[in-house]
Amino acid sequence: MARRRIDPQAGEVALAQWAAQGEDTPRTVLLTAVRYALEELEALHPGHSVEVRVPPAGAVQAFGGPRHTRGTPPNVVECRPHTFLGLATGRIAWADVVHRAIDDGGVQASGTRADLTEALPFLRPRARGTHGDDGGAHRPA
Repeated sequence: MARRRIDPQAGEVALAQWAAQGEDTPRTVLLTAVRYALEELEALHPGHSVEVRVPPAGAVQAFGGPRHTRGTPPNVVECRPHTFLGLATGRIAWADVVHRAIDDGGVQASGTRADLTEALPFLRPRARGTHGDDGGAHRPA
């Protein structure tokens, strides 16, 4: 796994703020929440078989299987930031957005390993005040 760049506490606070504000979340907070969620996905599902892209926030390679070394990976998932956070937290179901246009809140998934149904959701935002006084997130049981 790559070294974390988003402090987990800052990521949890950003995720909680996104959960409370949705589309009104400031851009910097939104991007922090997405980068944190991408790092969590990568930590939970190490590997290099699927590239998950959430422009402009970032991308990670995750999930076991054949490793790709150059060019476009054989398995790619791409969506917008709010869609990714919705999937990560269970607010949006994979089946409801897969293959819908990205501009329409959808997910473009290509490749035999690009179905993330079994990996979702993987984060659950906590309401502010339930994790110290700064909000937070935890992995679903």
